Amino acid sequence: MILDVPLVDTNFPVPRLDPRLRIVFAVSFSFTVALMQHFPSLWAALGVSLVIFFLAGIQFRFLAKRLMAFNSLVILFWLVLPLTFPGEALYVIGPFTISKPGVLLSAVITLKANAIMLAFIALVAVIPVSVLGHALEKLHVPRKIVHILLLTYRYVFVIEQEYQRMMRAIKTRGFVPKTRMHTYKTYAYLIGMIFVRSADRAQRVHQAMVCRGFDGHFHSLVRFSMKKPDYAALPFMVAALAGLEVLEWISRL
Repeated sequence: MILDVPLVDTNFPVPRLDPRLRIVFAVSFSFTVALMQHFPSLWAALGVSLVIFFLAGIQFRFLAKRLMAFNSLVILFWLVLPLTFPGEALYVIGPFTISKPGVLLSAVITLKANAIMLAFIALVAVIPVSVLGHALEKLHVPRKIVHILLLTYRYVFVIEQEYQRMMRAIKTRGFVPKTRMHTYKTYAYLIGMIFVRSADRAQRVHQAMVCRGFDGHFHSLVRFSMKKPDYAALPFMVAALAGLEVLEWISRL
């Protein structure tokens, strides 16, 4: 279960910035990095992400766990692309040919993915979900999407608890999962009941919200305003994006 725990030191510069500014920069940085293809600019982007991370004051154990889980998926590219991508052979190991373009493409994907992931962790992932939803609404993200985000975060754990309760119930009745039709039917019934109970809970939650005066808008006590640290950080953000674009353009020449 994801818990809202203090993972950043508010004495560092990044946590003091307006969440709206952090979201806009994270999205702009991600699009910029995703379009890059050359190693000098990609290494520079990774360096920018590391600088942002250190300025965010995030606990290193929080970053290490998430990067390990994330890069376990990136490893799949290294296992597949060098063996399947056509081009000049870099190594030949028995019946397997490791292509140079495949290795280079895997390296590009790795640098892009880690740079974007680091930036999003430092800038967005540590924002409380309620504040994040309010900031997205202020950035004119469709209100329905914001509502889906907030309600999903609130009730996904409730559904998980419901699933655990139902699993305990069927195990106390002697259910032992095996490779047989009875097991498949049991899991199908379990999934079906989760959907039924989720729909029933959604109706009751909506009725409770309407009874409390819900008018389609989540009100928040948080008020956003650009302050001196935000205006001071803005030129550096623009310079970082422009610098990466210029370095990518130079690398193409």
